[in-house]
Amino acid sequence: HLAGMATAHRTQEYQLTAPPTDGITNVEFSPDDTSLLVSSWDSGVRVYNVGQNVLRSQYKHKAAVLDCCFVDHSTVASGGLDEELKLVQLNGGQERILGNHDKAIKCVEYAPVAQAIVTGSWDETVKLWDSRSASPCIGVYKQPGRVFTMAVSNNRLIVGTSERHVWIWDLRRLVEPETCRESSLKYQTRSIRPFVDGQGYALASTEGRVAVEYFDPSPKVQSMKYAFKCHRGKTPEGVEEVYPVNCLAFHPVYGTFATGGCDNIVNIWDGKNKKRLCQLRKYPNSIASMAFNHSGNQMAIASSYTFYEGDKGETPEQIFIRDVNDVEVLPKSRA
Repeated sequence: HLAGMATAHRTQEYQLTAPPTDGITNVEFSPDDTSLLVSSWDSGVRVYNVGQNVLRSQYKHKAAVLDCCFVDHSTVASGGLDEELKLVQLNGGQERILGNHDKAIKCVEYAPVAQAIVTGSWDETVKLWDSRSASPCIGVYKQPGRVFTMAVSNNRLIVGTSERHVWIWDLRRLVEPETCRESSLKYQTRSIRPFVDGQGYALASTEGRVAVEYFDPSPKVQSMKYAFKCHRGKTPEGVEEVYPVNCLAFHPVYGTFATGGCDNIVNIWDGKNKKRLCQLRKYPNSIASMAFNHSGNQMAIASSYTFYEGDKGETPEQIFIRDVNDVEVLPKSRA
């Protein structure tokens, strides 16, 4: 245990230079882990070389960018309040508008199984896009509310909307949703991310809770689902403070997961054994987005204003690149 503490103590962490100038909405590592893609309320999308700590390239939308993703190691997609889906080649900078939604694009994901970009919007639809096609939009699918969060898990697309709906779609057969659920949490869904093993997902809400859910509808598997409280504190007077859980990120090797909240804290959990593995230090601002790299030895943490606190403070947007130690992410049963 002492060795573990010493390892955790030696953790290296540094800030990326030239961060966004307004709220950060997403951070994502490139497939080869050399770059970090970042979208922001300042209308910009930035790509950083992580090892060299330099801003490699950037491009603009007409308004705040709410999400972004890598399509491959040199191609990225992004969308936001300007309602346009942009595809950009990083080597050469060619930009192409693939199409648009009727309202803001909240989520942009790449689905390898479908070889398609998937967007979710406040216009209550999900659209699929084939960037190689002259008519890129290859499908429009009505959702039960405004799309707030979206995740791809192998053949499945998980969509979390307003009114706490969670619809699960099979990307190979998009005629109708595979499953229509209501969130097991009483408050608005903020983030959904899939298990590494493809068996289910974690869902975070605005009211300091996370639900661990499974796809398999059989009673035996459904009996394993549960929810837990997190990102809570106490005022000096002893009153409980409850913070939104903004983001989730699964460790790609061990399947444990991190949560980031408006309490400025990152917690790491062993979902299978229902234990908290560690709590990272308190960051200067809300944790707006997080990502592990694909090898699992680094994580990016966006400490950023998230509109939860009312008036924006003086704390600048910051992105921290942090070395990950096994002691922080290894499941308890195997440690």
